[in-house]
Amino acid sequence: MVGQILGNRYELIEKIGGGGMALVYKAKCNLLNRYVAVKVLRPEFTSDEEFVKRFRIEAQAAASLSHPNIVSIYDVGQEDGMHYLVMELIDGITLKKYIAEKGRLNWREAVNIAIQICSALEHAHRNHIIHRDIKPHNILLTREGIAKVTDFGIARAVSSSTITMVGSTIGSVHYFSPEQARGGFTDEKSDLYSLGICLYEMVTGRLPFDGETPVAVALQHIQVEPKQPRDIQDDIPKGINDIIVTAMKKEQGQRYQSAAEMLQDLYRVLREPDGDFSAADSETYPTKRVMAINSENAVKGQGSTGRKDEYLIREDEKEPGEKKKRDKRTILLAAVTSLVLISLCVFLGYSFVVPSTKQEPDFTVGNYVGRNIDEVKEELKNAGIQVKETRKPDETVLKDFIISQRPEPGKTLKPGGYAAVELDVSDGPELLTMEDLSKIDYKIAEKRIQDMGLVPKVESEFSDTIGIDLVTRTVPAAKETVKPGSIVTIYKSKGPELKPTKVPDLVGSTSDEAKRLLADAKLKLGKIYPEDGKNYVDKIIDQDPKPQTEVMEDTAVNIYFESSDGQRKSVKTPINLVNPESYGDKIKVLVEFTPSDTKKTEQLVNKVISKEEFPIILTVPVPDKGKTDVTVYLDNVFYKSFPVQ
Repeated sequence: MVGQILGNRYELIEKIGGGGMALVYKAKCNLLNRYVAVKVLRPEFTSDEEFVKRFRIEAQAAASLSHPNIVSIYDVGQEDGMHYLVMELIDGITLKKYIAEKGRLNWREAVNIAIQICSALEHAHRNHIIHRDIKPHNILLTREGIAKVTDFGIARAVSSSTITMVGSTIGSVHYFSPEQARGGFTDEKSDLYSLGICLYEMVTGRLPFDGETPVAVALQHIQVEPKQPRDIQDDIPKGINDIIVTAMKKEQGQRYQSAAEMLQDLYRVLREPDGDFSAADSETYPTKRVMAINSENAVKGQGSTGRKDEYLIREDEKEPGEKKKRDKRTILLAAVTSLVLISLCVFLGYSFVVPSTKQEPDFTVGNYVGRNIDEVKEELKNAGIQVKETRKPDETVLKDFIISQRPEPGKTLKPGGYAAVELDVSDGPELLTMEDLSKIDYKIAEKRIQDMGLVPKVESEFSDTIGIDLVTRTVPAAKETVKPGSIVTIYKSKGPELKPTKVPDLVGSTSDEAKRLLADAKLKLGKIYPEDGKNYVDKIIDQDPKPQTEVMEDTAVNIYFESSDGQRKSVKTPINLVNPESYGDKIKVLVEFTPSDTKKTEQLVNKVISKEEFPIILTVPVPDKGKTDVTVYLDNVFYKSFPVQ
């Protein structure tokens, strides 16, 4: 679909994500000239009319939300059977990926993220929109650390991580509420339960419930109380623990009743991390037995004449015999209570003393190879067995999984004391970090890569900024990680890429003007005649190559100045071809000259010339009182020799 234009304005540039129900593309809005994200429903959903209808209605409702922590929805459309949603493009990563990268978050950072999510939910709930699928995958973090909630009202993903009941999606299995698991009524408090799980995962680095199948996880939401965060990470403040526990109550009525209420506690816990945030339960107001109100025990204002003594008997007006009976009952009750307390103390004392002398049963070592180290450590800790963990790189075993163990499975250990199981744990494949080899000689870079245990491969490329044979870049790049033995491509500079250019007309120019004209044409200055650099007028009378000749950039151009002392002059001499049919279209011309005053042979011309350019005119420097011998070679074969006076 890349390259396709939707709605005559959204040009799909690249795929940036996808899930069970849709694919997400980066796109450019050609109308407003900005980049957006376009979510396109998978084809299998487009035939479900009820789904498409809900998608459009709920997406339009979500589009009405305007909040800094909610991804803005710009447009909803349909084209050629495809249904798509256009929304704000976020430059960042999901909260799920952020947690995976950091392991777990500092509690203050986690609370700040939760505040932003809760603020977004409070805005949505106020507008009567329930998300129903709050999870770290649906929270985007910008580069500035701003949390953005996405996928409002359209979470109907059908995959192994979601459960659908009675034809409607109830959320992602690890994060949804007990009422969603039962297929019951969901409301704003369902979103707050899911937010509680997100906060749980942020501060502990793990999920409260997990299982082999989605149904197994769903049942835990309904039946199992999660391990409290502080039991996993003891540095989590009590206030954070209380907020998470309250948000994750099984019964909706025991949770936070609104996002605003939870938001208030999240702000407060930043100031009072160890404060008491536990929700009041039924024990705060215990059930009391109350006498039923009727015509015989009514009080004033409820059917009586208003006289208190009509219905209530004063203590001192009761019969003496009745008082004695009551005193006996009091004494008997006190004696029974004392006896119960003494029995309870004896029982508790026995319970604490006797088990201490009881011998713990031996522990049988299991097979832990291939299992996650955290899971095994928890299991052995509960059994009173110490763990000695050794980390080592491994190419075949996933990181944090056990490679080998000592003792072998089936051995017995005594719990407590010094009994221990030694576990070798994988740190994943051994990785090397690439050095920055740019701007050094490529041969030195080759040696360094070999010393790292990597295999160098050299390629060449043009560079306008880096000198010839110096390294322009490597693949993988600096600071990237690679496995030992991997191939590293070194790109060395060939210098700037040379292009054809035309020689400027330098005749009549001064030396400074010539240098400027040559630099503008990306050419360089060649030999200067007279060579002694003395006794000449700073005015060019000839040049080689000739003006408007097409040459490659960086070609040298020779220049000839007019002699000022009369010792040397320039004479123009034509060279004609004899038997031109014996030559090809291109002829290599080499002309050498030897002035009589210096007796030093120099090259006057050394280049390839088209046959059509003949006859060519040579400008030969001649001593004022002497001659210059000229020798011409065509295609590396002697052509003729003659003097010029």
